[in-house]
Amino acid sequence: MALFALAVPLLAAAAPKTAPTAATPADSLQVLHWWQSASERRAVDLLAERLGQQHVQWRDTMVPGGSGIGAGIVLRSRVLAKDAPEVAQLNGIVIRDWARLGLLADLDQVAARGDWDRQLLPGVAALIRPGQHVVAAPLGIHRINILFHNRALFARHGLAAPVTWPEFERAAEVLQRAGVTPLAQSSEPWQVATLFETLVLAEGGAVYFRQLFQQREPAAFTDPRLGRALARLRALKRWMGSPVRELTWAEEARKLADGSAAMLVMGDWAKGELNALGLNSERDFGCGAVPGTAAFHLYTVDTLSMLAAHPARRGAQETLAAMVMQPAVQRDYSRVKGSVPVLRAPDLGAMDGCARASWTLFASSAAVHAPSMAHRMATDETARDAMVAELHRFFLNERVAVADTQRRLGVIGRRPQDR
Repeated sequence: MALFALAVPLLAAAAPKTAPTAATPADSLQVLHWWQSASERRAVDLLAERLGQQHVQWRDTMVPGGSGIGAGIVLRSRVLAKDAPEVAQLNGIVIRDWARLGLLADLDQVAARGDWDRQLLPGVAALIRPGQHVVAAPLGIHRINILFHNRALFARHGLAAPVTWPEFERAAEVLQRAGVTPLAQSSEPWQVATLFETLVLAEGGAVYFRQLFQQREPAAFTDPRLGRALARLRALKRWMGSPVRELTWAEEARKLADGSAAMLVMGDWAKGELNALGLNSERDFGCGAVPGTAAFHLYTVDTLSMLAAHPARRGAQETLAAMVMQPAVQRDYSRVKGSVPVLRAPDLGAMDGCARASWTLFASSAAVHAPSMAHRMATDETARDAMVAELHRFFLNERVAVADTQRRLGVIGRRPQDR
């Protein structure tokens, strides 16, 4: 509830007043989300078109801002102002928190009719049912620990895609001498946190990752592996160009595409953007795992939740929820967005090599799963925001010591029972 209170002075006055009126058709849904890049807009357009084929209008409300921070503030503000949209993009732990407040409509009947328990991968089924009810419709699974590389640049300089950190360093050195920025990176806080959590996964594997960010065990925050991940984050700055500017992730994808940068650590939504720019993963760019993480799947899941404040729109909400689980929608959405379907038996033949590798690994075992801290899959919003801010401070200020940041992260991550 503190998060809701914080939203009031920030955006309550500016919240768009788009509550249904007599002129708004009953068979329409306002959908609040943060998808704004070229590939994301194509994915939204696809969903809107398919929903229109079900005779329901998609009324688009996009709130810009990386990682959905702005969209979350606007949504909380609008709920407090009794001006909630019918549908909102909610990811990860946030789904649980909103469901506990009774703000989400249950989708139990839709899930039962669609046999979601049998259709969905188990990890996704658990995510959308944080309590007794299904409260979200899943769209796709994104793998985050991906190292993209520009194939033409690597071929020109006789380089192979790095699998280990020493190989990465050697390739970066060659590229930097040739006047190419080895690693595209933004100083935007959520992007710094995204890179950092891949380094934690590389240092400690999935078990340690979950101990640190999901279970928040005190010993995990004092573990030397956390210190090593912080040290590597700082060491990688030498390959990012100077200064490291605050770019959107789509701008970084364009740097990889035009050859001004050779590598990029980013979720596979970047693959969707590279595809939208006309590039092909088999010909133009590679998408291997970040060194040390090939056996693990650092992930987030795109989901849509239906707000309970609109009982008159229940039929349209259920239509949207059922639609996104159709195999053809799952296939086509993921192809545009860069994700992979949430289904146990998707059309693997419709996927490129990057997508097949992602889906196969995620489906293999829960032991390989690493739910993203930066993308709200592992940690509550308050702790997540504080960790992201602390990592950003460390990244920007070379005078901040590794040990100091490690200690501060431990304080932030302290569980109520450990205080």
